[in-house]
Amino acid sequence: MRLSAMGDVAITVPVLRALTQQHPNVKVTVVSRGHFKPFFDGLPNVYFFEPDLKRRHKGFFGILKLYKDLRKLHVHAVADLHNVLRSKIVTFLFSLRGKKTATTNKFRDERAALTALKADKVITPLPPVTQRHADVFAQLGYPIDVNAAAFPPKQPLTEDITDVTGPKTGKWIGIAPFAQHTGKVYPKDLMHQVIDSLLTDANNTLYLFGGGRHEAKLLDEFAQERPNIIVIAGAQLILKQELKLISNLDLMISMDSGNAHMAAMLGVPVVTLWGATHPYAGFAPFKQPLSNALTASREQYPMLPTSIYGNKIIEGYEDAMRTIAPQTVVDKIDELLNK
Repeated sequence: MRLSAMGDVAITVPVLRALTQQHPNVKVTVVSRGHFKPFFDGLPNVYFFEPDLKRRHKGFFGILKLYKDLRKLHVHAVADLHNVLRSKIVTFLFSLRGKKTATTNKFRDERAALTALKADKVITPLPPVTQRHADVFAQLGYPIDVNAAAFPPKQPLTEDITDVTGPKTGKWIGIAPFAQHTGKVYPKDLMHQVIDSLLTDANNTLYLFGGGRHEAKLLDEFAQERPNIIVIAGAQLILKQELKLISNLDLMISMDSGNAHMAAMLGVPVVTLWGATHPYAGFAPFKQPLSNALTASREQYPMLPTSIYGNKIIEGYEDAMRTIAPQTVVDKIDELLNK
């Protein structure tokens, strides 16, 4: 069970890939929002259950109906990878019937210490979320080495995708400049500088990712009708097509957001930019070196990180991400592309 945001669901994919590769006789049913079903396409023995959270499975009595519907699957064990009230109730009801259950440890006390608003705090990394999920399956009797999982091959660029992207030539760089909360968004003027620098190399084609009409409009401002920038946001590609495109990128630049995890689960190098949040919270993209995570200066903003999700606005810390120089971003990109 994992019902939350896109990035959180994408993080589970490498874990389930490891589980199905290392325990090929296990059948897995993913309980999540229907929009995320394409994440799990191609994973052997993985099935999908979409709860009706707006009607049948809404509210407390809806949770009871969800439990009854899941009972019909005759599961032997329940892995709660969400650890919220809904998943806790369902997990508890299964445990009453003698089923094995395990729940992801959120390390809430450690997270509170990491984001404490103290200038003299010493920050230490929490275990990666992927490892916390792997620990859940170990508790259920299925130990896995999540880092040993093989990435999937690049997906073929079918005609419906190349109609938007054009044929693959040179270096393809994805850019996802948005996040749900402003504390995680790189300033627009600095991102313009990064884009302008990348465009000085005619070998680069930039693909701009976002969601919805508002973000698509903002991305159009980044693109400014330049031929080597293509805006993917909006209705051009559905998620299944976007994943095929992402698997063919040479690199993804992202905030601490879902696109980083989508690229990482496909084995694409990712450069992430961090403001109010920090990779030490355990949400760094899967198997990406810590050096690929560019963080705001703690020398200038010593209380960082101030939030796990970037939703807390701290007075005086609004410009923290400006300490990540555009040239630093470009240098990291060049380093990875030239490896």
